[in-house]
Amino acid sequence: MIRLFDFFFSFLGLLILSPLLIILTVSGYFDTGYPFFVQTRVGRNKNLFKLIKFRSMFLNTKSVATHLANSNSVTKYGQLLRASKLDELPQLWNVLIGDMSLVGPRPNLYNQDELIFERDKMLVYSIKPGMTGLAQINNIDMSTPSLLAKTDAEMIRNFGVISYFYYIFATLRGKGSGDKIVS
Repeated sequence: MIRLFDFFFSFLGLLILSPLLIILTVSGYFDTGYPFFVQTRVGRNKNLFKLIKFRSMFLNTKSVATHLANSNSVTKYGQLLRASKLDELPQLWNVLIGDMSLVGPRPNLYNQDELIFERDKMLVYSIKPGMTGLAQINNIDMSTPSLLAKTDAEMIRNFGVISYFYYIFATLRGKGSGDKIVS
């Protein structure tokens, strides 16, 4: 049932938001010349997949977890994208093709060993990663691996159709601030 919701809502989102996605893509060309950022992330059963986002950092920025990135790496346009969470919209494609769900634990990088260890203990990789979830609406990010894994596990234990829609609507209402970037 959740996969059906994911497919329908991601398709609808991409369709309805296509004018905005085109504007953001063109704006990204003017910002860095490359509007999209593709990064290998860890998915369900620890299978790797390519996550797509709008680029918010300069091209030469080292590929690290957001909480380890320097704020000087973010472009002015990228600041706008991150503040509005619009940088996440291309992930609707990841949801549409089945790499992700709208709701689930945020996918981490393959080299975040501490987080992978903590999530393994909590069986977090048993479900698809998502665009939003319990941790995101409560401002818990990857800078606190143990707390994040525990929160993800709690979300999985209590997951159902009602919570699926709750997390989506809470995110759309602006709850949660996204991953922190160091100054």
